[in-house]
Amino acid sequence: MLAALKPLVRLTGCCTLIAWVLLFTPPAVLANKTSVSISAPASAAPGSEITIQVTATHSANNFLHYTDWLSIMVNGKEIARWDFTRMHKPESNVFTREIKFVVNEPLELKAEGHCNMHGSKGPAIARVAIAPAAE
Repeated sequence: MLAALKPLVRLTGCCTLIAWVLLFTPPAVLANKTSVSISAPASAAPGSEITIQVTATHSANNFLHYTDWLSIMVNGKEIARWDFTRMHKPESNVFTREIKFVVNEPLELKAEGHCNMHGSKGPAIARVAIAPAAE
């Protein structure tokens, strides 16, 4: 009879431990949505190449909970996307990706990241204006 109860006692002990961890760990440490910021020049000359950097922040990139994608759109068209999996997670809780882009018109940049469990904090938006011609 006692041998039959051992697995139940083990399971109850594990559940109790998990409950205590969840109860006494602040929610911000356990989970959050992926947030992003964009770094790009405010203006650029027509035909010039700019560097767009997107920094994603997510509190816990681990086996169960991680940023599963990050994308950049220019004027409504996706120009870059990085997909992540449990086996190929982002390298840290704060990570940056960059891409080069040739400016031919004013740009609206939109970047967004997504947590596989909690979603996104929403897109970050930046604008690049066309620089006036030098006289």
